[in-house]
Amino acid sequence: MSCVIPIGPHHPALKESELFKLTVDGEEIVNAEIKIGYNHRGIEKLAENMTYDQVVYLVERICGICSNIHPLCFVQVIEDIAEIEAPDRARFIRTIIAELERLHSHLLWLGVLGHVIGFDTLLMWSWKIREPILDIFEEVTGNRRHYAINVIGGVKWDISPEAASKILNVVKEVRKSLDKLLNIVTRDSTTLARLRNIGVLSKHDAKKFCVVGPTARGSGLYIDARKDHPYAAYKEVSFNVPTVNDGDVWARTYVRILEMVESISIIEQALGALPAGPIKADRKEIPPWQEGTRVSEAPRGEDLHFVITGENNRPWRLKVRSPSVVNVPSLTKMLPGYTVADSVAIIGSIDPCFSCTDRVAVVKKDDGTKMLYEFDELVKMSRKKYGGV
Repeated sequence: MSCVIPIGPHHPALKESELFKLTVDGEEIVNAEIKIGYNHRGIEKLAENMTYDQVVYLVERICGICSNIHPLCFVQVIEDIAEIEAPDRARFIRTIIAELERLHSHLLWLGVLGHVIGFDTLLMWSWKIREPILDIFEEVTGNRRHYAINVIGGVKWDISPEAASKILNVVKEVRKSLDKLLNIVTRDSTTLARLRNIGVLSKHDAKKFCVVGPTARGSGLYIDARKDHPYAAYKEVSFNVPTVNDGDVWARTYVRILEMVESISIIEQALGALPAGPIKADRKEIPPWQEGTRVSEAPRGEDLHFVITGENNRPWRLKVRSPSVVNVPSLTKMLPGYTVADSVAIIGSIDPCFSCTDRVAVVKKDDGTKMLYEFDELVKMSRKKYGGV
């Protein structure tokens, strides 16, 4: 006899509010239905009433974990449209900060994974390794999170020789610590039992769902925006794109650890080749009614920003496609066939960010046409629906 088990909208195993309706037959999951939308904040619409400089701060708050990559992606779109070229030093600093963010994000995720599989020692170790990286962010930008370093035309904060030395020392220690984490993931029998052959996404299905980031690379797909669409200083550094063909939770975990090794190498190369010079280019007028698109490799995968410029120094349209919005649907393929006990590890293996994911569009049911409402019209609709005046 089958029944439906809800995980969410609020659940101890979920970092954010989303709903997974699991249809189970005994302990086996036979179907998974995903409902998103609980974290929608209307960021894309808010951007239309802000100046470009204000939007940089707005998109930084799309995701608390990826708070660097969203503004980096956005400012690069505006730089393309306005034909602004960021100085070389700024490009290298952007690369360093992006890889430090990848390190802290993967370590945060690994700790959470350890927690949901009942291995809290892994949580403590991962977060202990992560802590000095957050201290580096505070040293360079003044904030452990939401660094506010990206501006149109370059970066706001420079990396001093003293800070560069500290960064090198920190990543050197992180590299040593990764050996311990790698040993756990590849040799610990309990960890392997919880991760191996669980939540398998084949290479064929990965292509079908168009997954990105570690989710794709864990299924053997060689895709990475840093290689496919180089930005910042990624053309000037050498690095590998790790892939694993297994497609299970273990593969997605192993890929992330290998990616951290590559991130450390990129940081060391970028610091060693950090050019002298300014960190911000002169500002130019941003022409209206132009459009541009940029992609960047967030810790979770390819992040895309599309902008149509408007008048009065404001965007007419901003569209953000975060990596989680394309990775989450693949869970409908990963979950069936496995047990309820494995579901949280499977969901967590794609490192979903639901505050990044939740977007909205108004679509007519009868003919599928999309409608764009002005703010006053939305207010009237809300008041009518909920009995306001």
